[in-house]
Amino acid sequence: MTQQTNRIGLTTRQTILTAIIGVVLWFAAAMLLRALEGSGAFDGGNRVLLYIAVVIGTVPFMPMTRVLAGLPHDKVGTGVALATATAMRFPGLYGTTAAHIANAGAAILWGAGVAVMLGFGFNRAA
Repeated sequence: MTQQTNRIGLTTRQTILTAIIGVVLWFAAAMLLRALEGSGAFDGGNRVLLYIAVVIGTVPFMPMTRVLAGLPHDKVGTGVALATATAMRFPGLYGTTAAHIANAGAAILWGAGVAVMLGFGFNRAA
C-alpha cells in the first residue's frame, strides 16, 4: 500500500520534514551570517569568496535532505525547493546594522537560489 501524495508529489510526512529541515538550515545560516558581522566577509572580493563558499557548503545538504525526509531520488528538487521556500518565509536575525542585514539577506537569497538549482540537479529518474 502506498501513501497518498499531495499536489507536489510528496507525502504529508515528507512535506513536514522538508519544511522543518528548511527552517533549521535557514536558522543555522542566519546565525552564521550574523556571526560574520564586522568580519569583512561582505566587503570587496571577500563577498565573492563568501558566495563560492555558499555553493560548496550547500552541496552536502542535497543528499542529507533526501535521506532525512525520505525523498525518492526523483523528488529531491521538489523537496529542496519546499525546504527553501519555507526557510525564506522567516526574515530577520541577520545582524544589528541595516547594511549587514541587507548583505546577509542578499547572501540568504543567493543560497536559496543555489539550493533550488542544486536540488533539481540532484534529481534522478525514478
